[in-house]
Amino acid sequence: MRIASFNINGVKARLPRLLEWLEERRPAIACLQEIKSQDETFPTKEFEAIGYHVETHGQKGFNGVALLTDGEAAENVVRGLPGDPDDVQSRFIEADVKGIHIVNLYLPNGNPLPGPKFDYKLAWMERLSIRLTELRASEKPTVVVGDFNVIPEDKDVWSVAAMKDDALMQPQSRDAYRTLLNDGWTDAIDTLNPRGGVWTFWDYQAGAWQRDHGFRIDHLLLSPECADRLEGAGVDKEYRGREKASDHAPVWVELRD
Repeated sequence: MRIASFNINGVKARLPRLLEWLEERRPAIACLQEIKSQDETFPTKEFEAIGYHVETHGQKGFNGVALLTDGEAAENVVRGLPGDPDDVQSRFIEADVKGIHIVNLYLPNGNPLPGPKFDYKLAWMERLSIRLTELRASEKPTVVVGDFNVIPEDKDVWSVAAMKDDALMQPQSRDAYRTLLNDGWTDAIDTLNPRGGVWTFWDYQAGAWQRDHGFRIDHLLLSPECADRLEGAGVDKEYRGREKASDHAPVWVELRD
């Protein structure tokens, strides 16, 4: 089973590229972030036409997550990260799909810092840690994917100096991410690429793609029940180089049945 994650950076602007990727790679489950669309205006029919069921947690103009499932609808869908009833940003959706519990998230960026945006990021990560601890305790096979907006280690960025003041690489952000791993979650891409050097994001500015100045912020975390089934994980890097591409590349994990 292939489970994929793709920060699409605007589903309507990237729809041809997204449909192209889905038909060429055909993941069983595709988790999208930053769809920048309300639920009622999401192009659901286009995905249904190629055999995908759709669940969304959208928001006008920014944020938003979606869950696409091949041939089988998701069940027990929950929208929104628990723990803060005043949080209206659409960044989290979870559901049961094909015997796996899927968590799809778009974690806050946190820039500029210091300030309320960075405080929100850290508070959001605390809430996420609580939810993932609950899922770990349930012993349900669980895969947590998405744009975490965290560069976990120096090996995950083309230039430490270039990003040292960014919220993605601050000690607090990295510590919060490490807390998740220490609770028993396996970072699939890091496990298979322990030396690093794997990027999932290249900025549109300063020729970052052409110069391969990227970093890894899109992650795939596996509960112990799924880590035992890890077959492969990687980045569909070539899709970043196509016309009108997202600034992220899709990432994926393959689990044995």
